[in-house]
Amino acid sequence: MSVSWQTLADALSLGGIYALMAVGIGLVFGVLRLVNFAYGQLIMAGAYAIAYASVWGWPSWAGILLCFAVVLALSVLMDRIVFRPLRTHSPAVMLVATFAIAFLMQSIAVLAFGQLGTVASSMGPLNQPWDVGGVEIRKIAIVSVVVAAVCLGLLQLLLTRTSVGLHMRAASMDFRTARMLGVRANRVIGGAVLISGLLAAVSAVMLTARNPQVTPIFALDDTIIVLAGVVLGGLTRPIAATLGGFTIGFASGLLGGALPTNQSQYLPTFLFAAVILVLLVRPNGLFARASAGAERL
Repeated sequence: MSVSWQTLADALSLGGIYALMAVGIGLVFGVLRLVNFAYGQLIMAGAYAIAYASVWGWPSWAGILLCFAVVLALSVLMDRIVFRPLRTHSPAVMLVATFAIAFLMQSIAVLAFGQLGTVASSMGPLNQPWDVGGVEIRKIAIVSVVVAAVCLGLLQLLLTRTSVGLHMRAASMDFRTARMLGVRANRVIGGAVLISGLLAAVSAVMLTARNPQVTPIFALDDTIIVLAGVVLGGLTRPIAATLGGFTIGFASGLLGGALPTNQSQYLPTFLFAAVILVLLVRPNGLFARASAGAERL
């Protein structure tokens, strides 16, 4: 089993994308205590927006703008129609609701676009190689890492330097007490959902550039792996969740590129077996502190 520079670059790229997905999932969990299983379908909807913008002959930048508009609109609708009415109910009720949303969106995609999907041809240039020191590395591998680092840096600034971010952190520790102290619940939840949607849209652009074939199950496997990575890193803290997402994405990209083609079907087995072994040793997460149960955002 050998690892090329291209494989290493692709693994870093996938790790960056999974880190963005992980922090989006972790942010909603931190505020709502909800694992949003419909997150992958938001990414799928954004990918379809890019693909059909290509079919309509739109330039790539217009397709990316349409992707952001579609994902953010769906995120806001999900908050208003599902999260807000159900947030006083038990987490199990909200969890089942996200499952229902995920399957509903997937079924709508099948009915509207068919099982075979379509191709986002406008994103092709991002998959072309760059010559870096004599090594050909795909543009998306470099762009993904840079975009992920910038997004995560901006998010950290928002959480630590703005009133909305500080309110999110307070609400994640004790929502009821935070509301008594004047934190507006709707504003905090809406902000978390909106930021999570922005990260989902960025992830949709990056994943579509890596794999332009968009189908109703687009990003489904990625979301399952990222959820495992979030738990692996530490579900209650965004930094730990982000590191968990990056770790499992990097490992997935590295193993996927290094394994022979006839053994690639064993990749999920290796990943989830490793996750189980790590959690047996560190149940709170690989990057969580000992007091993670008391600490949130």
